[in-house]
Amino acid sequence: MHAGQRNQVAICLVMATALLYSAIILFLLPLQLIAVPPCPRDCEPIDATDRDRIQFAQNLEFLETEYFLCGALGKGLDAFEPEYAKGGPPPIGCKQANLNHLTRRVIEEFGYQEIGHLRAIKRTVGGIPRPLIDISTENFAKLFDKAVGYCLDPPFDPYEDKVKYLLGVYAIPYVGLTGYVGANPCLKKFSSKRLVASLLGVEAGQDAVVRGWLYRIADEKVEPYNITVLAFTKAISRLRNKLGHCGIKDEGLMVPLELGAENRTTSNVLSADPNSLSYPRTPAEILRIVYGTGDEHRPGGFFPEGGNGRIAREYLSNAKLKVL
Repeated sequence: MHAGQRNQVAICLVMATALLYSAIILFLLPLQLIAVPPCPRDCEPIDATDRDRIQFAQNLEFLETEYFLCGALGKGLDAFEPEYAKGGPPPIGCKQANLNHLTRRVIEEFGYQEIGHLRAIKRTVGGIPRPLIDISTENFAKLFDKAVGYCLDPPFDPYEDKVKYLLGVYAIPYVGLTGYVGANPCLKKFSSKRLVASLLGVEAGQDAVVRGWLYRIADEKVEPYNITVLAFTKAISRLRNKLGHCGIKDEGLMVPLELGAENRTTSNVLSADPNSLSYPRTPAEILRIVYGTGDEHRPGGFFPEGGNGRIAREYLSNAKLKVL
């Protein structure tokens, strides 16, 4: 075989090899598209155990416990089950809100429900120490200023009346709800899935009650501001989407028709995706929101010293975490 023939054979072999690789890739590509991992890579946190994920959620449960109990009764977790705090510091700004009888009864019930959540988490995976939590008037004022884009005058005070307190509630439990939705597909153990499903049910109920109340007065202006309840909910949801960095996962009480259920309504009593399914959020997204910084590595907002548990603490100590 002379040199020309050898070159031709070599070229043919290269072409045949390339065609074989192309065929393999074309065969495997559909499989790759079908074999979606149980937890999305985009906006996904560190590789975590069931225990890590549920203990991370306990940060939000502590926040809700303190805000509900303080708002309804003027005293927090330490007055009821101090051992559940595991030595963590008391919250900043615990204060009883100026609520009517019905609202106080419901919020008090929410507070007791949160104590039960802390107990269930502790019994299932072991609890974490309560992080430092800031539910002060000043912290809420900063949050609502950031949401509307300017300094409210006078500063927003969620403890001043029922409507403002409910808007404060609007700013908290829904975040935990989306966290449970995001965590559930990633859990391995039956006991973990059962716990999270049960917690999610009550969190969703609390969110629905508050959204329902606010929906009834959506067009009313919040005194003394020239801002309606509806506008405040839109502003809070818009801010959370911005801080989360992962698209629309939060919606106010009214939405454009194209975002309404089946694109047939602008009513939005329950926030949900185009298939009317609950939006999921990852721990990284949640930290960006509750810290108010848009950065899971930089604490602030409701958690001035950061959350507790392995996930939250590793985000604080390491900016380059292994993703799933």
